[in-house]
Amino acid sequence: MAMDDDDRPRKKVTHEIGQDLSLLSVEELTERIALLKSEIARLDEAATKKRASRDAANSIFKS
Repeated sequence: MAMDDDDRPRKKVTHEIGQDLSLLSVEELTERIALLKSEIARLDEAATKKRASRDAANSIFKS
């Protein structure tokens, strides 16, 4: 029994920094942009939390 392409699970979108983009479609590029924007937001959030933690510790130990 042959499987249709639509029945196959979609490959998870990933991106490698410096990857050749010439073979990607506009849709694939758009997906990667969304993925990277989401990752930037996640990194910003983590940095903000770590900064707040560090600042709290600094305020306690500088007293």
